[in-house]
Parts: sequence; C-alpha cells; structure tokens
Amino acid sequence: MEKTKAVWLALIFLVSMCTCVSQTDYSELREGMVDKQIIARGIKDARVISAMKKVERHLFVPESARRYAYRDGPLSIGEGQTISQPYIVAFMTEYLEPEPSMKVLEIGTGSGYQAAILAEIVDEVYTIEIIETLGKQAKELLAGLGYDNVHVKIGDGYEGWAEHAPYDAIIVTCAPNDIPEP
Repeated sequence: MEKTKAVWLALIFLVSMCTCVSQTDYSELREGMVDKQIIARGIKDARVISAMKKVERHLFVPESARRYAYRDGPLSIGEGQTISQPYIVAFMTEYLEPEPSMKVLEIGTGSGYQAAILAEIVDEVYTIEIIETLGKQAKELLAGLGYDNVHVKIGDGYEGWAEHAPYDAIIVTCAPNDIPEP
C-alpha cells in the first residue's frame, strides 16, 4: 500500500513539474525570440520590443504547434493560413511608427497576434478577417486576454470598415492580389 502511495505522489510531482517548466520555457523562449530575432535584426522602437516581449505568441497558434511558437518562421493556424514570422510582425509594426493615440485598421486578423501587438501600443485596433472561423477564434481569444481596445469584424477587407474611419494607419497582414482603390 505504501509503495502505491509513493508512486502516486511521485507521479503527481512529475506532472506538476512539467506544467511549471512548460510555462517557464515559454517565457524564456519569448525573451530569446525578442533578443535573437527582433533586436538583433535592428528593431529599435522600445514600444514594439516591449509588446513583443509581453504578448504570448504561443496562445495564438494551435496547441499542437505551441512548442514552435517562438521559432524564426511562420506557423500554420488552420484554414490554409499562417501566423507571420515574429520578425515580420515587429518590422511591420515598427514601420507604422505607432503612437499611443493612434487608431489602426488591420486587414487580415488571422489568429489575432498582430492585433494584440498593436493593441499594446495604440489606442484602438480595428481588424477584419474574411475567414469566419479564424475571425471568431481571434475575437474570443483577444477578448479573453483583455484586449478591449481590439475590435474584430468578420468580412472582406477590400470593403474596409468605413464607420470607424479615418484611421491613423492601415496595416495589411494578409496577401491580397491587389490594393483596392477606396
């Protein structure tokens, strides 16, 4: 009987250790990502760097891909779509020259990662996703993470989101065939 109890206690200890290590690894992996992929490649904006350090990229990818979340590359998020490489997210964000008072329109919500990065820096983010399942997942995740300054619309980005215009900046994070006239 005592041997069985000891085995169960050891198993419980091992499971709890795995859970703690997993959380620590994500934090360490995120720090490494920022140091080696973002700062080392010339991203200098302190707000962008801070946002990249704060937003947990592993939450924006399917559970099966989380161990790869901080690697230097895009990852599949389902529906034939990808989450952009971390450096590209940082580069595009820095290129916008974001300011806290800005209102930004994003075309191509995807998993919501770029919107979360922007939401750490700017006042309001309006983001449009054409694929309903991705848009709904992103909306739920962003709300669950407390991003009440991100507004998600399911629709065609070519149509924009006129009722909230004008925007201080527009970022296109999908791969359109051409740029619409309006």
